[in-house]
Amino acid sequence: MGPHPAVAAIRLAVRRVLHDVLVDFPTSPTSQPAPAPAFAAGAVPLVLVACSGGADSMALASALAFEAPKLGVRAGGVTVDHGLQTGSDVRAAEVAERLRLLGLEPVESVAVSVGREGGPEAAARDARYAALDAAAERHGAVAVLLGHTRDDQAETVLLGLARGSGIRSLSGMAQVSGAGGRYRRPFLRLDRQTARRACLAQSLPVWDDPHNVDPAYTRSRVRHEALPVLEKALGKGVVEALARTAQLSRDDADALDAWAARAEAEVRTDVRAAVRAEAARPGPAQPGVAQPAAARPDAARSDAAEPDAVELDAVGLRALPPAVRRRVLRRAAIAAGAPAGSLFARHIEEVDRLITGWRGQRALNLPGRVEVRREGGRLVIRQG
Repeated sequence: MGPHPAVAAIRLAVRRVLHDVLVDFPTSPTSQPAPAPAFAAGAVPLVLVACSGGADSMALASALAFEAPKLGVRAGGVTVDHGLQTGSDVRAAEVAERLRLLGLEPVESVAVSVGREGGPEAAARDARYAALDAAAERHGAVAVLLGHTRDDQAETVLLGLARGSGIRSLSGMAQVSGAGGRYRRPFLRLDRQTARRACLAQSLPVWDDPHNVDPAYTRSRVRHEALPVLEKALGKGVVEALARTAQLSRDDADALDAWAARAEAEVRTDVRAAVRAEAARPGPAQPGVAQPAAARPDAARSDAAEPDAVELDAVGLRALPPAVRRRVLRRAAIAAGAPAGSLFARHIEEVDRLITGWRGQRALNLPGRVEVRREGGRLVIRQG
């Protein structure tokens, strides 16, 4: 007789991700160079699981411990002690011991200090990912598995919708994210109950974080108040629909981002951009061919611009579809020094009005001491 259906489901999800990891980080000496972090030919790759001790991550750890040896992959685990509750260090030690009992090695418990920037949830998340990044580097892991489920994805979409930050916020969490594709989320197509049933079927002890039911936390209110109300009003299937919306939104956002990257290269008028484009162009310049911006008489004007200044052609920007134009403006503001996490839709809308509703407005100030000014047919974005 085979395993419990829930156990079979989590193992299949992990098996598929491990196959993807092995494709992305090949060990064959004849293979193409792998993206960082790569491992040497013949070495046994290490995959870590981030485990809080909850049902989702314990189910993930058990599936990784079962599937990894069959594929020639080493499996380890990391638990992060945020220090936000009394006895959190003891609990983290217990989780680490459970991971060792599953056969994972290496296993590490990492204590972090949670700041206040962005609110308690964002600060804890930042501290956690920093610890996971450091653990992956320390142990040479090629991937870190995260236990986010379809329910988590639905909650993330609702939170993004409430922020009104556009289609990227509605795209939720990616199955692959982080530097070099480090983070993998095998359970995004599985619901939370499947993970819990898998733990019960395997007699795995789990810890239910009291923060998950604390109404002081926004995600907790979404989970226990907003989603139940939606399901009562609209019927079952809301979670699945929101998760599907995330995937469709991600596909659209990725396509628009790629379009914006191409469009930005076309509307950049500052010398540094032109020089880079010219350097990338093969072959010597030919007589009769238009000179690059660096060779034009007006090059001295742009050379005098500050190092972080970005100049864009206002006419070219006006011709772009709004969704693409605003992405170009956001990319340019970040390139000039604006912190991505502090740059909101209202900021970009104000900048956009310098293109679509130009009436001689004064310069705008963006986060990171970035100034945006319309100068004739150019939009100049610089720090200071």
